[in-house]
Amino acid sequence: MTIVQKLRNEYHKNICNRILFIDSNGVPNNADKHSKLSVTLAQGIVSQLQFHTSGKKPSGQTSGKLFEEITKEYLKQAFKRLSHLRPGKWNFSLTHKIDYFEQYEHLADLSETLRKYKELRATLGDYLISPDITIGREPVTDTEINLAERLVAEDDSANFTPLRAVNSQKALLHASISCKWTIRSDRAQNVRTEGLNLIRNRKGCTPHIVIVTAEPYPQRISSLALGTGDIDCVYHFALPELQSAAAKQANPAVLDMLDILVSGKRLRDISDLPFDLAV
Repeated sequence: MTIVQKLRNEYHKNICNRILFIDSNGVPNNADKHSKLSVTLAQGIVSQLQFHTSGKKPSGQTSGKLFEEITKEYLKQAFKRLSHLRPGKWNFSLTHKIDYFEQYEHLADLSETLRKYKELRATLGDYLISPDITIGREPVTDTEINLAERLVAEDDSANFTPLRAVNSQKALLHASISCKWTIRSDRAQNVRTEGLNLIRNRKGCTPHIVIVTAEPYPQRISSLALGTGDIDCVYHFALPELQSAAAKQANPAVLDMLDILVSGKRLRDISDLPFDLAV
């Protein structure tokens, strides 16, 4: 078994042990109990994971927080294994607002102005997004830059790039990750607005903007995955298992939607995400 598979299995084990709950009617708590198809797909995924599920149902808010924590730890451990592909010092956080990072530090001043002048806040809104998971790259010292050969010095070269620690002490936002245990309401569409804000309000490079979900119903996943411009891609916590569960249902609409999402490069498995973040 490869390291990638081991990490994926550990990720699923933690989700099953800490979040997934099966009620007395056999309905997993990531399924819509009012949709027979949603329940059947969720049951099909759980049966393939083959880990013990939680004995107590966490609240909706608790499920979301646990999903964020477990996903963050999985990404941190997996990304560490790719240091030869994407070197650097990285921080993984559940608490940082975007003004913590180099590309968005100017928003702190704007936010303070909006706090003082409520009439402006009503017009302009709130710019300080708090992503579920952030990945930041720390700036590097000149010693690190000059490790193989003398590339920089105290002269007129490279004096503005935030990658150099002598120019900036702020981390660069590498990725903004939204976690959705389920996709049940219009509030899930907020991630699109957040993605657009990250793109429009940056000063510098655009971070990766992705969604991770455990939603079993492809039509609901499509509400976030279809279209381009605001989100890089949606990642499912168990995509092969979902595909296998869907194939057993022989439901043309479900199979067709899954094919559109996967072949259209809008839906991938959680194991793909660390590699995509290494780009």
